[in-house]
Amino acid sequence: MKPEMGREVVPVNRVQLLLASAAILLAAILAVALAPRASIAPATAPGDLGELIPMHFGQWTFDPGIVLVTPSPEKRDGDLATPGKLFGIYSQVLGRGYRSANGDVVMLMIAYGPAQGGQLQAHRPELCYVASGFRITDKTDAAIGYRDGTSPIPITRLTAVKGARLEPVSYWMRVGDTLTHGIVDRQIVRFKFGLRGIIPDGALIRTSTVGLAPDASFRLQDRFIRDLLAAVPAADLPFFTGTG
Repeated sequence: MKPEMGREVVPVNRVQLLLASAAILLAAILAVALAPRASIAPATAPGDLGELIPMHFGQWTFDPGIVLVTPSPEKRDGDLATPGKLFGIYSQVLGRGYRSANGDVVMLMIAYGPAQGGQLQAHRPELCYVASGFRITDKTDAAIGYRDGTSPIPITRLTAVKGARLEPVSYWMRVGDTLTHGIVDRQIVRFKFGLRGIIPDGALIRTSTVGLAPDASFRLQDRFIRDLLAAVPAADLPFFTGTG
């Protein structure tokens, strides 16, 4: 068949065609080979968060009258959200307010999901506070030491503002056995687990305060976090700190 007038005929390069076909085949093979098949959740699953987190520790006592900003609308049962109902990737969400012996208040929010794909960041505190009408200011990275001989916990700090309400927030995330710092870091950790054929679990731990300046709030939150982790049995620490 003769080529039509005015149209250029581009010869097919057999080598390029073979390379393209090989690349498509390799991508398909890798997609199957790297598909996660095993879950890491049993190693770090918390059981019942309501039982894991004590009502009283150190100088802190649970105060049921304190209201928290939560990840999404939820049906509540005491201080523990109904597992698996409205949180999608989370199987448990625990929200509690604690009051110290001298009247200081710290709010604690913990969310746990047994199988994390690429969605754990969907409930980062920045997003749930904005969804609740707050604006976010002064986001910074920090680290907090909690026990001698352990690596510091990488923490994100931010300040949420809504009208006259100023709420400084500290939080960190665990993916599998690794504490992550930022969205890119979390994606890299998930990718590394994927290369090993593992579906990691994940946890978000958040503290916040109201009525104090940010610097004073963060010092108070650091003390609360240290007191909380000091009260957690060593066997349960990997839920908060990972093992990687």
